[in-house]
Amino acid sequence: MKPQGFKAFVIVWSGQILSILASGMTGFALSIWTFQRTGSATAMGAVQVFYLVPFLLVSPFAGALIDRHSRKLMMAVSDLVAVAGTAFVIVMNSMGCLELWHLFLAASLNGLGNSFQWPAYSAAVSVMLPKEQYSRANGMLGLMEAAPNILAPILAGTLLPFLGLGGILAIDLATFFIALIALSVVSIPNPPRTAEGERGKGSLLKEAFYGFHYIFERPGLRDLLFVFLGVNLFSTMGMTLIAPMILARTGSQAAILGIVQACMSGGAMVGGLLMSIWKGFRRQVSGLGLGLVCIGLFGSIPFGLGSSLAFWITAAVAGGIFGA
Repeated sequence: MKPQGFKAFVIVWSGQILSILASGMTGFALSIWTFQRTGSATAMGAVQVFYLVPFLLVSPFAGALIDRHSRKLMMAVSDLVAVAGTAFVIVMNSMGCLELWHLFLAASLNGLGNSFQWPAYSAAVSVMLPKEQYSRANGMLGLMEAAPNILAPILAGTLLPFLGLGGILAIDLATFFIALIALSVVSIPNPPRTAEGERGKGSLLKEAFYGFHYIFERPGLRDLLFVFLGVNLFSTMGMTLIAPMILARTGSQAAILGIVQACMSGGAMVGGLLMSIWKGFRRQVSGLGLGLVCIGLFGSIPFGLGSSLAFWITAAVAGGIFGA
């Protein structure tokens, strides 16, 4: 009999955290390869664009598609699509003909797969576990999201000089098979179909855009969304420049970039813990505004002015904490 319940969740979670960690290492290694090959911040940003465009275009439909199919099947398909890009890069790299456009294709496949991955795994929790275990599972899912962001840059920056790009890619592919095996040996039930659910089911397009209708019918929520859109747009532009700036100022030292990126994720994790204890300002809008100002003063500006590891680490931790 296949494992069920929390035991099954832990098995799947273990495989996924390894795979996500290795995928983070691959992303870091490919960013180093891109900069060393082109010396261009534009090229590094273009790889991110090719990841984000399919991710953003498909994400509105992901939830509706997941609801229409087996949770387990959608989890496996999302992993297969994402790893197809890694396999393609491995083949091109082993043949000695890896080019920048190959990374564009791989990034697009990765973005497409990841648009389904997190919704599928989040939806699986509700059918694998009883309600009293949701909090425990959500904590583990949060760790699955945060821990690789801290460990992947450090591990990749340390191992890249010894293993090379091919070695990092091989680790990513191996952990994918571990995750797929972990998924295949457990039982993940589908949610029961109800008459109310069947009546509420509409077309795929209608279900996909329901969230947009909900937001735009509420002016306060809509305006807040536009604020976040503007903040994320300009902050992402700045974040894209951090990696090439550090590599250019350190002679392409991957280990230093890895430490800085890990500190940024660690700061965000600390900020999240502090907010969970403190609960934030009574007027949440005030907290949002103050947080944005502090990110600029203690994160973005020091990053641009700094030229040493200690300076960048301080800015990374501060930016992560206030960004939370």
